[in-house]
Amino acid sequence: MRKRMRWVAAAGIVLALAGCSANDSGGSSESAGMPMSADTKQAVPNQGPANKEGTDSKAGSGKAPAPAGQPGITDRKLVRTASLELTAPNVADVISQVRVITQGAAGYTGQESTQEKRASVNVIVPAERLDGVLDQLGKLGKQIKREVTATDVTEQMVDVDSRLATQRASVERIRALLARATSVSEIASVESELTSREAELESLQKRRESLAGSVAMSTISLQVKAETVAAAEESRSGFLGGLADGWDAFLTFGGGLLTVLGAMAPFVLVFGVPAAALVWWLRKRRRPAEPAMATASDLPSAPPLD
Repeated sequence: MRKRMRWVAAAGIVLALAGCSANDSGGSSESAGMPMSADTKQAVPNQGPANKEGTDSKAGSGKAPAPAGQPGITDRKLVRTASLELTAPNVADVISQVRVITQGAAGYTGQESTQEKRASVNVIVPAERLDGVLDQLGKLGKQIKREVTATDVTEQMVDVDSRLATQRASVERIRALLARATSVSEIASVESELTSREAELESLQKRRESLAGSVAMSTISLQVKAETVAAAEESRSGFLGGLADGWDAFLTFGGGLLTVLGAMAPFVLVFGVPAAALVWWLRKRRRPAEPAMATASDLPSAPPLD
């Protein structure tokens, strides 16, 4: 009986201690939810509505934060390209000025094709100077066409960067395994895997460099025509333009046909003439034989002998 009473008393003490600790934790949590003043060290009521209004005012400012893991507008990676078409009295002078403008913008010219009255050239300049270079090039002649396009490659850059980080860590792990390998078979197996992963890492690095280069430098496709050529192209429209195009197509077809006939003429002379002579000679030999055979068949048969 005494043992039972002792157990009951012990249980009561444990329950009392648990209740006190719960009250202490509740009071400390309530006091933690109330900011303390610096001078009085007293709990100041939490300004819930005021904070809510401040939050609403910030939310209504029109600058919503970018979603986690996505770059902001200023961090977008854009590949900008442009095309420009001009007409000018002298095409060669325009191309010379294009080279000067390009070098002044720390750029360079790529593929180029220059004729007397037409020219085309690719101009590669830093992306931040694209608009200024386009304005300068547009003043070299009469601007007929100007287009600027931008391709967002931010997602590709983020994906490549993530894969690069993963691949670098993978290569380091394989190198650590290679350092701990002891047998020849283990070393050969680990080296083969290391070579494969390093090749993939180099491929990702080249793709990253290519994307970065496309973002850093912009390409302008410039076409220059002489004013006389542009005027002739404008005049060739409507019925007369269609008639002129049809006549040009007919002349082109006739020229092609004559070219084919000219190419076949030597073969006709070398092989065709002897073949025709041989056919004529064979027909001439067969003509006398045919009547002779017909005459023999037409002769009356002899009467039977008694």
